[in-house]
Amino acid sequence: MHLTIRTSLAMRTLMFCAANPGRIVRRAEIAEACGASENHLAQVIYLLAQHGFLHTIRGRAGGLTLARAPETISVGEVFRQFEKVLPFSDCIGHENPKCPLAGACRLTCVLSSALEQFYETLDRSMISDLVGGNLALEERLQLPIAC
Repeated sequence: MHLTIRTSLAMRTLMFCAANPGRIVRRAEIAEACGASENHLAQVIYLLAQHGFLHTIRGRAGGLTLARAPETISVGEVFRQFEKVLPFSDCIGHENPKCPLAGACRLTCVLSSALEQFYETLDRSMISDLVGGNLALEERLQLPIAC
């Protein structure tokens, strides 16, 4: 299993916003702190806003903020939106499995159960859990206080 860049950028963006509460952050600031392309990040920000994770503000003084409190956004919820169904194997998540053992193999049940447990674990972690009290992360993501 491998996390997609899109999901990784989504998580970094949400953590960046959570580490800078009460501030309107700019895409360029996130890109710099997270080592991301602004163009790729723009696509991720758009999707995060579409799914209700971010509130975007247009214009010269625009930027983005979390649309919800970080303690209400679960990691599992974000992963489900960005990963959809992780194609763990060619027999999971396909209407027409390519495996000749489909319908008789019990491995599908084991893999499906493992995937459910994976998401259940992610559901127990909130964005606030990833950022709160994590001084090393906050040092890397917090913007300087404006005068």
